Amino acid sequence: MGRSRPLLIGTVVGLAVSQLANLVTTVFLHRALSHRALTLTRPATEGFRLLTWITTGIRPRQWVAVHRKHHAFTDVDGDPHSPVLLGWKQVQMRNVVLYRREAANPETVAKYAKDLAPTPIDLRLYDKALLGLGIGVLILVRLLGWRAALVAAFVHVNYYLASSSAINALGHHFGARPYPNNATNMQWLAWAVAGEGLHNNHHGAPTSATLAHRPGEVDPGFWLVRALVATRQATLRFDDVRVAPSQVAA
Repeated sequence: MGRSRPLLIGTVVGLAVSQLANLVTTVFLHRALSHRALTLTRPATEGFRLLTWITTGIRPRQWVAVHRKHHAFTDVDGDPHSPVLLGWKQVQMRNVVLYRREAANPETVAKYAKDLAPTPIDLRLYDKALLGLGIGVLILVRLLGWRAALVAAFVHVNYYLASSSAINALGHHFGARPYPNNATNMQWLAWAVAGEGLHNNHHGAPTSATLAHRPGEVDPGFWLVRALVATRQATLRFDDVRVAPSQVAA
């Protein structure tokens, strides 16, 4: 039991950290920054920036730029990670490579994230991805001990990267398409990635804060959004679902 305890604790904590990272990604990077579906207060924004840094190492302006380009060229030439163009297996296995390639393109960032110019604290601190991730690991070591911390870090890295890949790969190949776009809805994936598995809904109404549009659909990420609104840390762009004109059936 003594040797298995770090493995068990590390696995549970690693999964929890991944869910935290998925919540930060969907609420902050995706819904708030990329689509302005909600506006966060300054304290909430700074809290999310810190959590993004220590759980993912992602530079928000790069993530936003890549995602906005994906919406501008969804599943046609120019899409950074389309399974229609590359095959879903390729996107699932190589999503992090595809993301990093596009994120490193200064033209993409300049064009699609012009509203997110780097601040002095970004340049001095938050742009240093390895430092942020290293601090995250050190926190785990301090709380859990080095054995459980390494297990947690291993689980988190693999879960977060695999689940992020699944949104782009599986979420444009398998599942239901209630709106006329190539993205798909899979509720089981939505449970795993804080709501992002309802991907067809998102492409149908990209500026809406909730990804659940119908009875029986559950968007765990919106639970956090509602908590932020209730505590006056966020305001919604729309109180209801605003379907894009191109997604309305004739």
